[in-house]
Amino acid sequence: MTALETLPGYARDLKLNLQAVLADSPLEPAQRLGTALAAAAASRNPDLVRELRGQVLEALGTAGEATAEDALAAAALMGMTNVVYRFRHLVGKEGYAQLPVRLRMNRIARTAGPKLDFELFCLAVSAVNGCETCVRAHEAVLVEGGLSEAQVFEAARIAATVHGLAVAFDARD
Repeated sequence: MTALETLPGYARDLKLNLQAVLADSPLEPAQRLGTALAAAAASRNPDLVRELRGQVLEALGTAGEATAEDALAAAALMGMTNVVYRFRHLVGKEGYAQLPVRLRMNRIARTAGPKLDFELFCLAVSAVNGCETCVRAHEAVLVEGGLSEAQVFEAARIAATVHGLAVAFDARD
């Protein structure tokens, strides 16, 4: 039995939405599956992470390892940086914006798969984490890199669906 099969009836719309966003999308399969896995990791639900990591590996074969690695790296890095940049935004004092962040993010420059896919995963995680600064920064890189607004928005839809599923998983009896 898969983790998704253990969800209660009230989460039916979420399961159907996940099937829809992963099946019919303006994103390539690695992009949509990696985005879903990154959002699951950001939503901190191990059952959903295992389920989606399995889907990535099954659907993408050997290329799935790079996609999964990048998705999980994006979730970890954004889990750190989103806090700092969200803090700066929420406080709104210029003095904090002038202070150096001094947090290593070298992994962003050395992705296992396509750099643009990694940016897409970072955008999804930043959306889940509610970091306006990071969402705007990653969106700009994606659009400049050639993705359409429809593709960028699709990543947000996937992240929203996965986050909703994580909430439903956490609320199970």
